[in-house]
Amino acid sequence: MKVINLSETNSLLNQYMKEIRSVAIQGDNLRFRRNIERIGEVMALEVSRTMDYAVEEVKTPLGIAKVPVIQDKIVLATVMRAGLPLHMGFLNMYDHAENAFLSAYRRVNEKGELEIVSEYLAAPQLEGKTLLLVDPMLATGMSMEIAYQALLTHGQPKAVHLCCTIGTPQAIEYLQSTLPNQNITLWCAAIDPELNDKKYIVPGLGDAGDLCFGEKL
Repeated sequence: MKVINLSETNSLLNQYMKEIRSVAIQGDNLRFRRNIERIGEVMALEVSRTMDYAVEEVKTPLGIAKVPVIQDKIVLATVMRAGLPLHMGFLNMYDHAENAFLSAYRRVNEKGELEIVSEYLAAPQLEGKTLLLVDPMLATGMSMEIAYQALLTHGQPKAVHLCCTIGTPQAIEYLQSTLPNQNITLWCAAIDPELNDKKYIVPGLGDAGDLCFGEKL
């Protein structure tokens, strides 16, 4: 699995990352959602550079132009609820993409162990397509892995891009061990060093779902 950390390159993306992290700005839910969306737009552009292209002709008012156009059949998949603004950022760029949605949430089982539960999946056929699975916070990697395995019930994609706003070394190591497929690329807008005892990313930004949509019970 190839890992790309976009924060290693100076770009406008870092401005959006600064704002979603800032406690002085996070109180504005609309701005937080929009910044997550804009991060998705920037990441979508970066991912597009890796896809297959073919030159197509288009008629203009003055002649014929030849333009390289993406040939991949794209499916955007999202882990709800926190993933929705990031998904919209990608969808703004890949406006002809098909879409898939999954549920995943943490709970402590009867043994006192943290586990991820997925109870909902709506997805198109994935066979031979390019799958972009987006989820803002890649803390342990468990939600991403569960979502990916669930999506495989709808076919084997030709290429997979896992896209997150903030990841951790622990999550990356976990995904590299559980998803050995060589045709998977993990894209992170940033990689933070650690998790706290509640499995939140540090320094991170807090709970992305709550900051987007309000606190949950």
